[in-house]
Formats: sequence, structure tokens, C-alpha cells
Amino acid sequence: MSESGPPAARRRRKRGPFGRLLRVLLVVVAGLAAIPIVLTPVYLVVDPVSVPMALRMLGGQQVVREWRPIGQISDRLKAAVILSEDGQFCRHLGVDLRALKDEAELMLAGKPFRGASTLTMQVARNLFLGTGASIVRKALEVPLAFYVDLVLPKRRIMEIYLNIAEWGPDGQFGIEAGAKAAFGTDADALSWERASLLAVTLPNPLVRRPARPTSGLRRVAAIVEQRARQYGERADCVGENGRLALQ
Repeated sequence: MSESGPPAARRRRKRGPFGRLLRVLLVVVAGLAAIPIVLTPVYLVVDPVSVPMALRMLGGQQVVREWRPIGQISDRLKAAVILSEDGQFCRHLGVDLRALKDEAELMLAGKPFRGASTLTMQVARNLFLGTGASIVRKALEVPLAFYVDLVLPKRRIMEIYLNIAEWGPDGQFGIEAGAKAAFGTDADALSWERASLLAVTLPNPLVRRPARPTSGLRRVAAIVEQRARQYGERADCVGENGRLALQ
């Protein structure tokens, strides 16, 4: 006996609840994928709020952030951050493929690995993914970083990074809040020592204190300062007219 009703209706009945659930999931995934695709071009002109900042706000916690244009941020700080966090920032397309390959080999061998996160990957993560560590999140970071690098100039990526990075234990986000909390100074008035101390705070701003550095933190900051002074031209892509003014 043949089924009644038009073919389309018979197909809908055969799919049942599973088919409807699958369609809903596909719509949700497509919607989530559209968020960075749409918002990244908007961030060419709109100053963004990161996921960690938004979560703190929603939880009623303090968020301190005063946006500073990149031209009003110390060139020493820019060089120190790049030489500390991502020495190939001006050369790669959002992802350091060689570093990522090396990290993947370490992970597969069961050895300790750092994650090979570039500044662009960190921007993508903080704007769209949050801070929870997982293999899935890392896999999502890579295409997002390529897309961010494609859409945004290096100087704008750096500007966003310096204004959304967490720089202190009490909700200080962005270099202006970090510099004021640590040294009581603006982000455009940093000595080499202070710029380097702020740069090496970034991997763990909840624990590291640039205003009260341990001997170990001072040692790492001194190494970063030396690199930034010697190889500062590697950060020229974020300077005005393609060059940093480093004294």
C-alpha cells in the first residue's frame, strides 16, 4: 500500500525529530560562524569588547578599560610585546605555521607544548571564543586568525590586542589601565624597563606584578628589552608610516 500525501510531506515525515534537530543544529552553527565573519570588518572602525570583558560585566565584576589609539601608545611597549609574544607578527599571515607544526609534533609525542599562539590568534580567541583551553578552541583559532589577518591591517590588529589584553588581577584590560595600575603613568610614557615589565606580565596577569616584580620577572623583562632594542625593526609594521621610533 502506497503512502498518502505529496512527496515533500512524505519526506518530512520520514525525517522525523532527528531531521528537525539536525536542521536546528545546522542553523545554530551557521549563525555562530557568521558572527566573526560579520563583526571582523566592523572592527575596522568600531572598538571591540572582548569575551572575557563581557563575561566580567555580565557577572557584575569590575572592568577597567580606557581605549588608547595605537598612535598614543609607547613604541617601546609595542616592540617589547611583539618580541616577547610573537616575533614573526609582521611576517606571518595570522598564524605562524612553522611554530604550529613544531607544537603539533610535541603534542603528538606527549611532550610539553606552549600552544604557538600568535598575537592574531589571541585577538581572535579573545574576541570570539573566550579563554577556555581545548583542542577544539585551538582548531577554531587558526582559521579565525587567518580571516582576521586578511581583513584587518597589522596596525589595527595590534591596536585591538593592546586594548583588550588583560593586564591586571582586578579587571584591568588594555595597556592604559595596565600602565596606570602598575606605574601610575599613561601608555605613551613608558621607559624601556616599564614597557618590558608590562610585556612579560601578559602570559599571566593575575599573578605577575610589573610594579613589584620578582627577580625572575626582572630577568625575563631584561631579556625582552635587549631583544626589542636589538631587533625592534621586526615590529615596524605597527609603527606610524611603517616604522617605530625607538630610542
